[in-house]
Formats: sequence, structure tokens, C-alpha cells
Amino acid sequence: MRPGERLKEIRVRLGITTRDVARLSAEIAAAENNPEFAISNPWLTQIENTDSVPSIHKLYSVSVIYRVKFTDLLLLYGVDLENTAKHQLTTKLKETHLAEVGVYDNDRSISFPVRFDVAFRIENTSLLGRMIEVWGEIPIGMIRHLDLRRHQYGYIGLADYTMYPLLRPGSFVQIDDRRTKIYNSGWHTEFERPIYFFELRKGYACSWCERQGRQLVLLPHPASGCSSKSLQYPDEVDILGQVVGIAMRIVSHEGWPRPPEPPRLPKQP
Repeated sequence: MRPGERLKEIRVRLGITTRDVARLSAEIAAAENNPEFAISNPWLTQIENTDSVPSIHKLYSVSVIYRVKFTDLLLLYGVDLENTAKHQLTTKLKETHLAEVGVYDNDRSISFPVRFDVAFRIENTSLLGRMIEVWGEIPIGMIRHLDLRRHQYGYIGLADYTMYPLLRPGSFVQIDDRRTKIYNSGWHTEFERPIYFFELRKGYACSWCERQGRQLVLLPHPASGCSSKSLQYPDEVDILGQVVGIAMRIVSHEGWPRPPEPPRLPKQP
């Protein structure tokens, strides 16, 4: 069934005419002070009987009048917003940036572990699929009501080797925006040292740092081959939060930039 035929089917089932749709959409257009929301009788007839694609404004009006979720109407025309994250992963950007992770349809279901294998021990390395005994379907919207901390997420650009090899390019990082205090000491190994995500006046950065008065020095990993960067705080940089989680490939994709050569240590006499 063509999208237009499906829209006509919904309208007929609701018992409204094309003139009713025109009248109701005019009210929406007046409320929004935008004539693009208005739907004329001939326009709706054309949409229902041809392969024409409506504009976003008119599709919104149809969504409101037909009591159909906007995301479902987009699906009629082959646009699935739940694929956004997947396509963001395949359309690579070289620069480090924030990644928006959104749920566009709370009523959709996803596979969710509802019972773990009794033999599973969190201290042992294992395959994820073997940890879970039973998978179930759970509405995405329900997850939002769980008592989970909310975080921002960042993406490490393919050309950003600042924290390599701790953070490889192409990694996603979870940012706790409540952890913005800078510590210049207090850790025993490089794995314990806090990594922060910063918003610069032009772009973003993810690295260790030191605060020296009004100077904030962004420090790269010693093996990265990158240089430190000194910025005026808070004039030139904002601390978005501390990195508290990482999703990272351990094998780079073919075609990705190669890491810079690490600095060579002087030979001992």
C-alpha cells in the first residue's frame, strides 16, 4: 500500500473528510503563525492518490489531526529515526564532538536482558551473550523511568590521538557533568588519572589536564605524539565533565589515519 493510500485509509476510518482536514489544519497554521501547516483540499487529494511526498509542516498537521505519531508517518515514507545512531557511526567526522543519543519512539521495544546466567561472575571475563540466560522485549520509554544517572556522550574524532592508546580514535565516551573539579594529583597510575571532556571556542577536546591559576593545560598521553595546549580558563575553555565510561574498538578500521610516531627518547650515553 502506498503511503498516500494508507493516509486515506486512516482518514476514512476516522470519519473525516478532506474539507475537515483543511479546516483543522488551518487552525494549526493560525496557532503556529505559519501557513506551511495548512493543508488544502486539492493538496490532500494529490497526496492520497499519487506518490507525492508531503513537507514536514504538513506531515505534522496530518499527524495531529489523524492522531498518529509523527515518527510512524515518517516510517510510511521510509524515514526511520531510530537509525540515526547507526548512520552517525558510519558517517565519520574527523574532529572530536558531542554525540546526541536520543530515543525518538518511546513505545518501541528493544531486546533487554531479563535474567542472567546463575553461573555468571562479574569478576571473570566472559562473552556477553553467554552471561545472559533470557532476553525479553521491553519498551524503550520504560528505560527512561529507571533510576539511572543521565550523562552526556562524546565521540573521539578519527584524527584525534590526544589520549592514544588509552582512548582510540572512533571511541564513544560517557561524560558525568557533575564531575567538573580539576585535580592535579591523587592518583597512582595513568589509568586512575581523571580524563575530562572540554568545549573549546572552536571544537571539543578530551584529555588529562592541570590547572595553574587561570591557566588550564590540556595534557596528552605521553605515547600519543601530541602536544599539550594551554588555555585561559574559563575564557577559552569549558569543562563539560569527567569521562566515566568508554566504548572503544581495539582494532582500527582500514583507511583510518595512522597514529603519530611517539616521541623518541634521547639515547643514554
